[in-house]
Amino acid sequence: MPNFPKKLEKKLQKRRVENAFRELPQKQDLVDFSSNDYLGLARCERIAESAQKLLEQSKIKQHGATGSRLLTGNHPLYYDLETHLSDYYASESAVVFNSGYDANIGLFSSVPQKGDFVFYDELIHASIREGILMSNAKSYKFDHNDLESLKSKIKNSLSAEVRNPNTEVYIVTESVFSMDGDTPNLKEFAAFCGEQNFHLIVDEAHAVGVFGKGLVEEFGTSDAVFAKIITFGKALGCHGAAILGGKGLKEYLVNFARSLIYTTALPPHALALILESYAFLDENGSKRREQLRANIEFFKAEIQRLNLADSFIPSDSAIHCMLVQGNEKVKKLSKTLNQKGYDVMPILSPTVKIGEERLRFCLHSFNTKKEIENVLKTIREHL
Repeated sequence: MPNFPKKLEKKLQKRRVENAFRELPQKQDLVDFSSNDYLGLARCERIAESAQKLLEQSKIKQHGATGSRLLTGNHPLYYDLETHLSDYYASESAVVFNSGYDANIGLFSSVPQKGDFVFYDELIHASIREGILMSNAKSYKFDHNDLESLKSKIKNSLSAEVRNPNTEVYIVTESVFSMDGDTPNLKEFAAFCGEQNFHLIVDEAHAVGVFGKGLVEEFGTSDAVFAKIITFGKALGCHGAAILGGKGLKEYLVNFARSLIYTTALPPHALALILESYAFLDENGSKRREQLRANIEFFKAEIQRLNLADSFIPSDSAIHCMLVQGNEKVKKLSKTLNQKGYDVMPILSPTVKIGEERLRFCLHSFNTKKEIENVLKTIREHL
């Protein structure tokens, strides 16, 4: 094999020295406090069986998509799923992508144009950041969940620029942030964008399913949102994503979103699973959400009882993070929990800021109160 480039080896060595070196984990038989399978749908046999029946009823025998959606890969289940999503979320249109990462790259690299402005929350997901960087628009970050910071950034940035009548402004946030588990005041953001005729974009990856159809709908802000990103790899227990919006947005993405145009489509089986996951949620979603909500409230009560609350970022979602400063320290505590039988992942810098390293707990409808009680007791004992 050719020699490995010295520049790359140097960067790897820096990660090792900083105790930030990443490795692919081996699957272990541990109590799950780490996965995004919030409602347990990824392990639901009934969904798997129903998806197979749907393929048989549809007389679909191929296991591969055979091409991109613009060539041979746009099989009939795409139409069924996008129609269902439009009806389910009361959206004018839906366009399915291969993943949430692909959806964000495609949307943000193609929609904001030269002369436009994008203002995004400082803790926005990496896929959104990278999509924005690929666009020709100017971009600025604002303080996390802080509408006043956003207003200030807009005032300072736009007043310094010569705007033309065609300039568009995009405001980007998430309804549940993946590293903090917290939520912005979507009503205030939506009202502000409406007043200023700005385009609000919300990533609902960690809210859909956990909060019913998502927090955009729960807060009554659907009509104020230009684009909403939903994913199927979390509470839906499948794979893929969709962008919901107006008919014009779908037509534009089909023509200009490179992550949609130049990739092989999802196979029929993947779309069948998504459709059957939605069918399962229609029948059983309320019960599973109630179980998850009960676990979230019990978890919050336990961190209070064990005097751990000051170390946790406040959250009402399924994501709860305990700040443990330093990569070495948080990795050591995570390893201790693993040895005790609990899968709790450390989140290291540079994924988060230095000094904000953390243990991230993902709660599920299938976690038991005993599991929650014991994992927190273990932390208390080893601090």
